[in-house]
Amino acid sequence: MSMRSIVPLLLFIATFTLALGLTMPLMNVSKLYFFEENPSLLGIIQSLWDGGDQLLAIIVALFSVVLPITKLGVAQMTALQTTPARHKWRHSVAFLSKWSMLDVLLVALVIFGAKTSGLATAIAQPGLWFFTISAILSAVATHFVVRKDAEN
Repeated sequence: MSMRSIVPLLLFIATFTLALGLTMPLMNVSKLYFFEENPSLLGIIQSLWDGGDQLLAIIVALFSVVLPITKLGVAQMTALQTTPARHKWRHSVAFLSKWSMLDVLLVALVIFGAKTSGLATAIAQPGLWFFTISAILSAVATHFVVRKDAEN
């Protein structure tokens, strides 16, 4: 398999796993051994918004939803372009790649906060793993896109 065919495959899998990571439960939160929740990332954003923390909801949405979707879209467009057109997109891909793991870090901080609050226990669920896989695959794919363009 050539690198030209691997990059779109990586981006497709990253997009699929991002969708699963956004909608599947990120963590299982048990409060006082009686109440249990399994929020997804989109559910957490909605809860923040509904709870009056609109600024935090916007920040989480920007870095955990908008940035990864934008990064995947730009990487896909760059991978599909011819060499002269791809060069124009290379800088955007390189800029977005610098922020590639911030979304996973943000979600990890949410889980850490739930675990250290003392009132709840949090256990990672499949949504977190899919979200992390998406971030890693998109980082690898964008690395190859940027590197390939730099070689040309």
